[in-house]
Order: sequence, then structure tokens, then C-alpha cells
Amino acid sequence: MGTGCGDICALPEGCISDVISLTSPVDACRSAAVCTTFRSAAVSDTVWERFLPPDYRSILSRAVQPVEYSSKKELFFRLCESILIDDGKMSFSLEKSSGAKCYMLSARQIFIVWGDTPEYWIWHPLPESRFSEVAELVDVCWLEIRGKIESSILTPKTTYAAYLIFKADPDSGGLGFVNQETTVKLGAQVSAHTVNVQPIVSGRPRYRHRLYFLNQIWDAMLEEHADAEENKIAARAPQSRADGWMEMEMGEFYNDEGEDGEVEMNLMEVKGGHWKSGLIIQGIEIRPKK
Repeated sequence: MGTGCGDICALPEGCISDVISLTSPVDACRSAAVCTTFRSAAVSDTVWERFLPPDYRSILSRAVQPVEYSSKKELFFRLCESILIDDGKMSFSLEKSSGAKCYMLSARQIFIVWGDTPEYWIWHPLPESRFSEVAELVDVCWLEIRGKIESSILTPKTTYAAYLIFKADPDSGGLGFVNQETTVKLGAQVSAHTVNVQPIVSGRPRYRHRLYFLNQIWDAMLEEHADAEENKIAARAPQSRADGWMEMEMGEFYNDEGEDGEVEMNLMEVKGGHWKSGLIIQGIEIRPKK
């Protein structure tokens, strides 16, 4: 005798909840359309508690603002929107399809060479940033940005990627030449790439720093005489985000069992020797790689 949908729906709701909790948030939402019993089971706290990370209570205790919710399903989708934690220096969210953890380190949470020197970098609020302030590049010839995060706080058995979240001021200069280099390391894993945060420049940038004419000449020389071999390297380009920012993938890593270890993320451009300006840093985001 075959088993139809009616037979499945005749199972105890608790049994159905246990089965649904072994699937995914996406499957749980879909299963609600099967029948009334499935719909009731699919919204139960038993199901959505399984989709939340084991340490979600600890994460909620670090939230800048209390997170209010009436059910575990509501909490799950609230966390998919991201919350500020650790005095607003980091944000946390869940990937909606899998429930995997995502973090963004604010500009204050990462290390920027000469970041505390107003002659080179300034800090100021920006309404579209999720954090209270961003770092804006005034003038540097040595660009180096580094971030770290403990692998143990990430979701195990997950491939992650790190992304620099940034904007380029309309008056930025020197960012398109030479390419930047990124590395992401976890233990023996090393992911390295050649990137360019401003691969397309419309018109000549207006330099705001004191070396206006020298930079203009220097950039013109770079454009005309850039090393042929280096130009053969296909640099990664940034991608636009729905929130109005740009993101540059810095590299990826596989977080096996979530064992103790530090993920190191670096972006550098120190070989060109020319001045750069107008890069606005919101932070570095670590999220599952699609």
C-alpha cells in the first residue's frame, strides 16, 4: 500500500518537526505548503532552534541594541538582517538559505597602516554605513589593510570568502595603478589574488593632495609605460552591492571543524611608490562563498 500525502500529514506534529529540522531554512519554508500539520510544524521553535547557531544566546548578549522576537523563526529572520555587536565595531548576520554565520569587521576593527595619522587617513560618519564611522584615505604611497577573525566563531564545514567593503570618492586618485594584492590565510590554506579597486577611471581624477602635479605626471607615466608582463595579469574587479557599496573578494578558505585558528586577510599596494587618495573603507565582510 503506497504512502500518500495524507498518510504523511497523519504523523504526529512533533515527528514532522524533527524531520523538518534536519533540512534547511529554505526547505522548512517550502514544507509549510504541504498541509496544515506541516505548516504548524514548520514554524515551531523546535525547527528554527536547530537553524540558529549553537551560541546564538551569547551573540545576542553582545548586541548593541536588544533583539526582540516572539518566536525562534522570527529571531532567525531578524538575524538575517544583521545586528551590531561588540560596541558597534562588528556586525553579525545569518545567511538566509543555510543559517551559516556572517561577520563584518568595521574599519575600526581592522589594522590600517598610518590609520591614526590625520595627514594620511581621516575618520568620519557616513549615513549609508552600518557602522558609526568609516576610514577615508587622504594621501598614502603605502597602502596596507589587515584584518583577523577567529575561525572558531564561524560555521564549521563551510567555505567562506572575505570581501573588502568600500567606496571610491569621485575625486579619488592613484587607485587604478598599480594593481593591489590580496591574501587570505587559515593555517596552511593561502588564497592570493591580484585585484584592482578602481579598474575603470572615467576622465582624469582631480588630486586633492599637495603633490598634485607630480602625481599627475606619475600617473601619466604609469598609464603609458606600465610593465607589459604585469598588464597580462587579469586583476579581479570590484562588484556593486545592493546597499550602494562596492565589494572586492580578497580570497577564500574552508573552515573545516571550526577549530581554533586565525583567519588573516590582507590587501596591499606598496610597489608603485605613488600617492593614492579617496578610498573609503567600511570594513571586511566574511560570509559563505556562493
